[in-house]
Amino acid sequence: MAAVASRLGVAPATLRTWDRRYGLGPSDHTSGRHRRYGPQDVARLELMQHALLRGASPAEAARYALTSPLTALQAATASAGRPGDAVGPASGAEPLLLTGGEGEADTGARVGGRVLRLPGASRRARGLGRAALAMDGAAALRLVSDAIAEDGVVGAWDGVVRPVLAAVGERWEHSGAGVAVEHMLNECVMTALARASAAAPPPCNPRPVLLASVPEDQHVLPLRALAAALALRGVGSLMLGPALPVDALVAAVRRTAPAAVVLWAQLPHHADPRLFATLPRTRQRVRVFAGGPGWEPLLVPSQVEVLNALGMAVDRVEQVVVGPRAVTVDGMART
Repeated sequence: MAAVASRLGVAPATLRTWDRRYGLGPSDHTSGRHRRYGPQDVARLELMQHALLRGASPAEAARYALTSPLTALQAATASAGRPGDAVGPASGAEPLLLTGGEGEADTGARVGGRVLRLPGASRRARGLGRAALAMDGAAALRLVSDAIAEDGVVGAWDGVVRPVLAAVGERWEHSGAGVAVEHMLNECVMTALARASAAAPPPCNPRPVLLASVPEDQHVLPLRALAAALALRGVGSLMLGPALPVDALVAAVRRTAPAAVVLWAQLPHHADPRLFATLPRTRQRVRVFAGGPGWEPLLVPSQVEVLNALGMAVDRVEQVVVGPRAVTVDGMART
């Protein structure tokens, strides 16, 4: 069982649960009291794992694994572990756990190490968590792209991406492990956001919205999400990236005369309100926003509006830059 668990990237206790609840256990018998996983058993477990990576619940994934016909290629692939054994663990592989999923008990025993906790998360977020732990970039990219297509950038960010990123960060904080997982996940999210932005309509604002992180803040992913969400609403922006030096920010404002500037601070110790006083005056009015959860509203200058959540930032920037959108009510256009 340990070899099967290591190969699949799950805990042995998870395999016992799948066997007890869903009948996905070993079918071959040895001379002793132990049962041995055969090639078809492992192939069905891999089908279940793939379904879980796509966001299915354990019960749904088990039904899929049990009812899907196995091809000869799948059975042969499952048996191609070690010579003379039904399965073989990947070299140096360690089992990874995803806790807090639907139908699975969240013991709360550990945070970090080989555990990623997502209590109360959506089905798609749990699938993304499994894909991240398995370092399955293709599955992670597909899940994020599907979430954006169905729920929009803000819905995908709040309901899928942000919970998994927080869980990965918590795991790293407690164990020091998972840097590669976080980097892979960031790349997948940025790729999905770039693909969504490529399908956006032409911007309707002649003056761009400048998006930049405050000096020393390397958290660029929320800004990427903001840029993509604005683009899909027809609001053009100019992305200046993470940890922008003050002099570069000042030069960019003077050169582009933007309609608005959003300075993003993810962490409080990077959010210096004095930064707003360095912004130059331009002939045309520039609206300035303090974006991100790092800002303390009481310390920000009164003329600067605080937007501490992505959805709020998208709505407010669009309203300020483009103005109220016309909507159709009973066949009549109104604002």
